[in-house]
Amino acid sequence: MSDMKTVELFTDGACSGNPGPGGWGAILRYNGIEKELSGGEENTTNNRMELTAVIKGLKALKTPCKVLLCTDSKYVCDGVTKGWAEGWRLRGWRKADGKPALNPDLWEELLNLLDTHEVEINWIKGHNGHEENERCDRLAVKETNFFKKD
Repeated sequence: MSDMKTVELFTDGACSGNPGPGGWGAILRYNGIEKELSGGEENTTNNRMELTAVIKGLKALKTPCKVLLCTDSKYVCDGVTKGWAEGWRLRGWRKADGKPALNPDLWEELLNLLDTHEVEINWIKGHNGHEENERCDRLAVKETNFFKKD
């Protein structure tokens, strides 16, 4: 699959209260061209917004790609790289202690997308001056504010 395009994907999620109004932001970059994506929900959690940002970014790709994902979410990063999400799925969306796994709908969607794309996940420290992460955060917060009740 050496003819796959290599795309960079930067993501972030935000929430005002947890649960509360939330937003997500994503930046796709291919050959120096960028596309910004964002959205939000009235009542959600930060982890749901982090997952949604990755899902929406991957769903925006029209063909299978090699994706260099950059996220500040340990939840997303560890859920995939440590095999937690796959384990939850194998146990019928139960954690090792038998308790229900959170966000199984989004994890299922993400795992299916990971079967389509070749994704390398890189964790970065959030709110630490990383240009694209800061941009994604601004997109996510803007969406969160849209859903806030005054």
